[in-house]
Amino acid sequence: MTHTYNIQGMTCGGCKASVEKYLGNVDKVTRVVVNLEKSEAEVMMSSHVDIETLQKALPDKYALTEKENKNVFQMTSQTIDGAKEKSKLQQLQPLLLILFYIVTASLLMHYNNWNGNAVMLDFMGLFFIVFSFFKMLDLKNFPESFRMYDPLAKRIQFYSWIYPFIETALGLMFLMRFEIEIALVATLIILSITTVGVTKTLLDKKSIRCACLGTALKLPMTEATFIENAIMIVMAIVMLT
Repeated sequence: MTHTYNIQGMTCGGCKASVEKYLGNVDKVTRVVVNLEKSEAEVMMSSHVDIETLQKALPDKYALTEKENKNVFQMTSQTIDGAKEKSKLQQLQPLLLILFYIVTASLLMHYNNWNGNAVMLDFMGLFFIVFSFFKMLDLKNFPESFRMYDPLAKRIQFYSWIYPFIETALGLMFLMRFEIEIALVATLIILSITTVGVTKTLLDKKSIRCACLGTALKLPMTEATFIENAIMIVMAIVMLT
């Protein structure tokens, strides 16, 4: 018999291999096939193994739930699309809330003395500081998630480790008005590289976790990730020109 399970917490090929190993060692399990992109695992058994036993065999970072088999003929396409859209908005709520606070703070800092350039510089500074903070919360696991889509991080692993510190440095440079041109050029380069990877992931319709807020918050890779990077890139270009 074969059962399909959803598994949350997998971020890389190493996670896939670990899940296959741990589940494969469970008694009566004959074979395990993990699909990293779908966050699924097909488990073949000689006789039934309950889900509690399978979950206990996995490290705490992985959450295993049985995949529901829905009858698509009982659901209209409108209902399906609506459910997906609602789920996406709910998942992106932390990101949208953080961006709202950053925008609000940037505007309020110049409420009495309006300066468009200063607002953009403070937005970029706060953006980098806040986003690097969330990456620092789980610095150990961030590189694995980041390497799944960033082209440079895939080739140079050290880059994925220092990326949160680069963001912190850029944030401080913008807020302190220190070497602004260097900070703008660096922003343009690193976010353009990341955006290439994000665009490829979206076009390939891969279902992976976005590392923009680290791994502490489980955010899906969506168009919102592309938009937030695009906003920063446009601001950098405007400031440079």
